[in-house]
Amino acid sequence: MSFPSYVKLVEVSPRDGLQNEAKIIPTDVKIEFINQLSTTGLKVIEVTSFVSPKWIPQLADHKDVYQHISKNVAIEYPVIIMNKQGLENALTVGVKEIAVFSTPSEQFSKKNTNRSVAENNKITVELIDIAKKNNLKVRGYISCVLGCPYEGDISPEKVANLADMLMQWGCYEVSLGDTIGVGTPKKTNTLLDAVKEKIPVQHIAVHFHDTFGQALTNIYVALQSGIHIIDCSVAGLGGCPYAKGASGNVATEDVLYFLNGLNINTGVSLEKLIQAGRFITGYIHRESRSKVSLAMIKKCKN
Repeated sequence: MSFPSYVKLVEVSPRDGLQNEAKIIPTDVKIEFINQLSTTGLKVIEVTSFVSPKWIPQLADHKDVYQHISKNVAIEYPVIIMNKQGLENALTVGVKEIAVFSTPSEQFSKKNTNRSVAENNKITVELIDIAKKNNLKVRGYISCVLGCPYEGDISPEKVANLADMLMQWGCYEVSLGDTIGVGTPKKTNTLLDAVKEKIPVQHIAVHFHDTFGQALTNIYVALQSGIHIIDCSVAGLGGCPYAKGASGNVATEDVLYFLNGLNINTGVSLEKLIQAGRFITGYIHRESRSKVSLAMIKKCKN
């Protein structure tokens, strides 16, 4: 059985992880978290999303976060862009790489972007064009590739065609997102076969959520298919606020341990990764405990 000798891990916790936390994480905590991730050997860390605070208030500090993290020249720090205003804001702080979203699901597109698929794709083309004119790299995301919370099963052919379009529009890589974690090995294999007929395997990434505990199994199938790019999130943080049932992403620690067991190189330190995970989860859990304690005090007083 053949596996890739090297896998690139794309760390998404600062964006996809923290956007789903009920409590807004302070800017300085986010910056320290990203700085710790930058010491682990990761080559790609998705920093934030340049989106309106109206939609995702947890990431309202996107400019401050991007400007003040300690950037390592060997690491890429992409940000999510949903519209022209977001791209203009990103350009003012020197962003070098962006990621754009699409989906084959009409209902999810309306929930996530307030636009139809056609409308969203039109804007995506415009964003990619502007990004290219400003010498930015562009990564493409496709949501709900193995199932949608509103439409159910998604056709692999629709996903493959959309991946092909994103590449033609100018994306250097396309990440296939199992947004609600309903994928199984068989469905994953079928999807990847369809996508590989449209775009080269070296441009395909996978992004699994672990709702039913299938993420690592699906990653194994992806590795067998020649995939060498895996999105993951420290401590399994994350989920989509517009996808009911979307639990956390597959944990980077689990993925790294899994890959180490297969003797697949990543260049990432498990020890340092665990330290970064403990830092951010320690803050989140400490704040949660504080809220519970205050509630109990108030209750006792009453």
